[in-house]
Amino acid sequence: MISRSTIDQVYETARLEEVIGEYVTLKKSGANFKGLSPFSQERTPSFMVSPVKQIWKDFSSGKGGNVIAFLMEHEHFTYPEAIRYLAKKYNIEIEETEESPEEKQIKDTKESMFLVAQYAAGFFEKNLWETEAGKSIGLTYFKERGFKDETLKKFALGYSPDSYDALSKQAQKDGYKLEFLEKTGLVIVNENRQVDRFRGRVIFPIRSMSGRVQGFGGRILSQNTKTAKYLNSPESEIYHKSKALYGIYESKQTIAKDNVCYLVEGYTDVIQMHQSGITNVVSSSGTALTVDQIRMINRLTSDIVVLFDGDAAGLRASLRGIDLILEQGMNVKVCSFPEGEDPDSFAKNHNTDEIKTFLEEKAKDFIQFKASLLSDEGKNDPIRKAETIREIVESISKIPDVIKQEIYIQNCAEIMQISEDALFSALAQINQKNKQKESKKLVPNEKVPLVKKITDSTAKVNRVFELEKQIISILLTYGNQELNFEEIILKSNEEGELIQESQNISAKVYEKIFLDLQQDEIELSQDTFKKLFYQLIEFYQSDQGDLNLEKIMQTDDLAQNEIITDLVMREEQHQLHDWEKRNVFVKEKGSEVVQLVSETILSMRRYLIDQKIAELQMETKEQEKNQDTLQDIISYQQLKKVLSNKLNRVI
Repeated sequence: MISRSTIDQVYETARLEEVIGEYVTLKKSGANFKGLSPFSQERTPSFMVSPVKQIWKDFSSGKGGNVIAFLMEHEHFTYPEAIRYLAKKYNIEIEETEESPEEKQIKDTKESMFLVAQYAAGFFEKNLWETEAGKSIGLTYFKERGFKDETLKKFALGYSPDSYDALSKQAQKDGYKLEFLEKTGLVIVNENRQVDRFRGRVIFPIRSMSGRVQGFGGRILSQNTKTAKYLNSPESEIYHKSKALYGIYESKQTIAKDNVCYLVEGYTDVIQMHQSGITNVVSSSGTALTVDQIRMINRLTSDIVVLFDGDAAGLRASLRGIDLILEQGMNVKVCSFPEGEDPDSFAKNHNTDEIKTFLEEKAKDFIQFKASLLSDEGKNDPIRKAETIREIVESISKIPDVIKQEIYIQNCAEIMQISEDALFSALAQINQKNKQKESKKLVPNEKVPLVKKITDSTAKVNRVFELEKQIISILLTYGNQELNFEEIILKSNEEGELIQESQNISAKVYEKIFLDLQQDEIELSQDTFKKLFYQLIEFYQSDQGDLNLEKIMQTDDLAQNEIITDLVMREEQHQLHDWEKRNVFVKEKGSEVVQLVSETILSMRRYLIDQKIAELQMETKEQEKNQDTLQDIISYQQLKKVLSNKLNRVI
């Protein structure tokens, strides 16, 4: 694991505006920078960077955080990958913490395999450009496919010499161990003989989301019928075919920005589409689509368009696998190319605008496409038509969203010329059958725990959320300020009525909030708010002075960092729109802080009293009238009245 001292050094050294400036054109805006959002299509800047606070906020998408969060959102790095990227950028030596022998062994093995894979990719690429065989065989093949030099280099395409051990010999000569060449599947070791797996093939490196080479695809160019035309790396500790997508590294930014992913079958489909300007394309490399691959795409977008060639024979079989996409709650469209065309050939013969227009006009909703296709097959056969309808409803049953299910049922009823009632009935039967299958998986006689019914309305839940959010906002902005507060003291008079007295006290904002909540035994209900609340209180209690946002945000908890950024940058939003030029002036920070703190705490108390009164009233309905319970309700009503008067509200 990366040591804490290395992580601290990375945070201290990395400059947010420098890192983001490599991806976004930033312009000065007061003390901050602004630019167009890299996460959405927009014409008016809504992306704000604060060099002083070292945080960023994208007001169009709601994303925000520190430098690590940006790399995790934009480049889709993991937390350790983002740390390593910045350490390399700023020439920081990475210090590793002590690991168990087993952990170290696993990590060292995987790292060695990645290094060997990267070396092999460089070896193959060098052979393509610098050897006679590479140029005459490999480069000629790629040129015949219409690939330009910059495209070949973008995908790091290469050529493996038609020799039994060219890679094996050179790699060991350069210090790479045969053990790891074998583990990655680059070299096959049989009876002390070493054979290069991809000899005599053009090479397609397969990269992970973060850009590391994890495997290879190879196409043979000779007419040897005894050898497979296409060959992939075998399963290994760094390459799992079911979890890999060809082109994901090269396409991830466009997929996230355009909010759609085009899914094709082969390597050359991806490459040709990219060369033609469609850069949000990936391939499952000829294998059946898996849940892991779908989830990888779902990290970037919820919209997939599956591109098929004009060969209808393979289309029918391929449609079955796409139900998996629907199960993940994603939106699926299908686009079929004209007969005799595939994504590769179509992209090669059309310009970017023509391809985009074709995809926009011809992409059909998956369910509608399937209904149209299958209805043609069973048009004159009642039995086949019935089977077709059931297949379509099976697909609809995969969709988690019941509203979408109903819309698709309506559309399919129209296409198949059958009543909606019949389709809904079929859907109910399928759902019932699926439930029975699931119930059989449970342990016999297993008791399913009851789920406590939530009685709070959405409005109440939102009210608590907003109050807790306000508390965190106050602590972030004013936590260490010392102010004079009016403290309410409640007493009972001779008639038993609550009366209030007040006195002025001097306290820091965080002390006032913490003590008031402790006194009322109030715990924040939202987990992220609760965790952040105690972090902030601990920071202020340690007497470290004003809040150090960078220190608080040195975590891989993106949800927490996004909340902090949202609250801190909220007051900077007016800079994006130059409100001052329109004679709209924002209140100066810190104005009416005492009132803000007092109202927030009183509102929280009043809300909790409302809840308590409701609980007590429920008790009186469920049991015989209890004088103690009624007296408690009266007391709480009196307390509520005092708080409401203090808040200048009418009950």
